[in-house]
Amino acid sequence: MSLKDKLAGVEARYQEIERQLADPDILVNYERVAQLAQEKSNLDEIVTHYREYKQALQQYQEAKSLLGDPELGEMAREEFDQLEEQIPQMEEHLKVLLLPKDPRDDRNVIVEIRGGAGGDEAALFAADLYRMYTRYAETRGWKADVMTANETGIGGFKIIIFGIRGFGAYSRMKYESGVHRVQRVPSTESQGRIHTSTATVAVLPEVDEVEVDLNMNDVRVDVFRSQGAGGQSVNTTDSAVRMTHIPTGLVVECQDERSQLQNRERAKKILMARLYEIEMEKQRNEIESQRRSQVGGGDRSEKIRTYNFPQNRVTDHRINYSSYNLTAVLDGAIDEFIDELATREQAERLESELSEA
Repeated sequence: MSLKDKLAGVEARYQEIERQLADPDILVNYERVAQLAQEKSNLDEIVTHYREYKQALQQYQEAKSLLGDPELGEMAREEFDQLEEQIPQMEEHLKVLLLPKDPRDDRNVIVEIRGGAGGDEAALFAADLYRMYTRYAETRGWKADVMTANETGIGGFKIIIFGIRGFGAYSRMKYESGVHRVQRVPSTESQGRIHTSTATVAVLPEVDEVEVDLNMNDVRVDVFRSQGAGGQSVNTTDSAVRMTHIPTGLVVECQDERSQLQNRERAKKILMARLYEIEMEKQRNEIESQRRSQVGGGDRSEKIRTYNFPQNRVTDHRINYSSYNLTAVLDGAIDEFIDELATREQAERLESELSEA
């Protein structure tokens, strides 16, 4: 199917949705209205750009017909040349808009950061990444809240799991999954030597219970007293919860809430997200026989980004792109990396579609 045929089909569907939303018999069905309104919202941008594209094609033909006119030919030539350059760009943009959208893109996310190689310095770097992502969430109007954390005595995290709630959170944060590396002189280093440490980041889309077949009979639940840095008990009740999914061996602990019930709910939410990601990974592996692309795949076994303090440089190795404003990046300015990664992913998907056509 040609690009124009696809776009015409989208516009026809858009017009049908508009017709249905004006139908009194449908307006009384609030669930159906909500579904139609969401579908219309998803098509708005495509239809708007398609109509601008059709108008440009019409103006192009009109300008072309006037090229030989003795009075209007010069003006028509200027418009013709301008549109001849713009129309291919509009077509490329429309191709990107027509790419199938990841159904998880609009979801909230659960982010898990673990200190990797480097001991205390890795834990401190995990805390830096946590701050970076919470600052980033603030700039986009999202809300972040800690679900569980295992702190070190010097302000770092062995592990921290937190949620980010906001429209489109997964569409941006999914590119952050992987191994992050830091190169700097630790505060505990008396010789001034540069150390290399790592932290792993996993970004999971939040899922509803209906999407995950979680049988609680397969889950062992243990309760214990919450502990702070160094292992000291921070309350006198068994409010902390550990859930073990027996078939997969997955273990989740939550202890940040004072209520055992709240910790149970949070642990269950994290467990469902992990099980969902396992299932999605199985599906991806079945569909893709060749090696998955690093972009969007979030393979945690590969180093994705280096934060080099002596050079004030942050480099994303997937796209060979560097920023020389490390302070701003750690303060949440990561859109430049995410934009580049999203653009590359779109280009690869377009190339894949063309090769399959």
